[in-house]
Amino acid sequence: MSLILAATPLGNSGDASPRLREAIADAEFIAAEDSRKFHRLCSDLDVQSSGKVISFFEGNEVERTEELLSYLRAGKKVLVVSDAGMPTISDPGFRLMRDAIAENFDVHVIPGPSAVTTALALSGLPTDRFTFEGFSPRAKGAREKFFEDLRFEERTIIWFEAPHRLVESLEDAIKYLGDHRQSAICREMTKTYEETVRGKLSELLTWAKSKEILGEVTVVLQGADQGAREISTKNIVARVKEFEDAGMDRKMAISTVAQEFDIAKRLVFSAVVDAKSTSKISP
Repeated sequence: MSLILAATPLGNSGDASPRLREAIADAEFIAAEDSRKFHRLCSDLDVQSSGKVISFFEGNEVERTEELLSYLRAGKKVLVVSDAGMPTISDPGFRLMRDAIAENFDVHVIPGPSAVTTALALSGLPTDRFTFEGFSPRAKGAREKFFEDLRFEERTIIWFEAPHRLVESLEDAIKYLGDHRQSAICREMTKTYEETVRGKLSELLTWAKSKEILGEVTVVLQGADQGAREISTKNIVARVKEFEDAGMDRKMAISTVAQEFDIAKRLVFSAVVDAKSTSKISP
């Protein structure tokens, strides 16, 4: 009995490993994000699969996880593949792997293509430290908070984006992170119309607005300068104190500084509270 998570090509079938071909041929059950794409992959790889193909996507992941665990308990070999890249990375599989490990099943991973590391390498941005943030939120408010929380992230930032939301996402990123950050948009990686665009966020926004964006999109963004959070906090606290010294009450001072720095009032309030606890600002 064993569970195997296998990375599949992002687009170019030539990136498939011999281990992937062998796993597809040997598996008794194949949990595939899209059964039609899996069968197309088998055709591209010229691999015969005799295992039962089971639909395994976000909408049915919970119930399918229990079903797949039952096959493992029965001593079967289960293979998990996503449409492209590594299962569990913004794709189904995490719950199944977690629960399989908890039940001490034999688990394996067949490494291979990854949109995250491929885009990072293509971007030309620092690779020593990076953070992958999954897909940016669909709702505007949640997406704004997503970027606001990344304001002082010093590692290179990577996220997936839906093509029809790319412009809105870049606009929100600029609002909270500034327009000067170096970045890259990697589209349709390893496919026929692969495209990588590099430049400042403002330049990428101009590019995105100039054409219809199609296909899979991964965005890579330069992290904040080292110490940016500390510098910004000092500036915020000092500005609040200036307004208070001029006779403004603290609530109004915080609101004014938030508007001036174009940040949420809660961030200004937190900076003031933290400064107060270390005697940087009078109570």
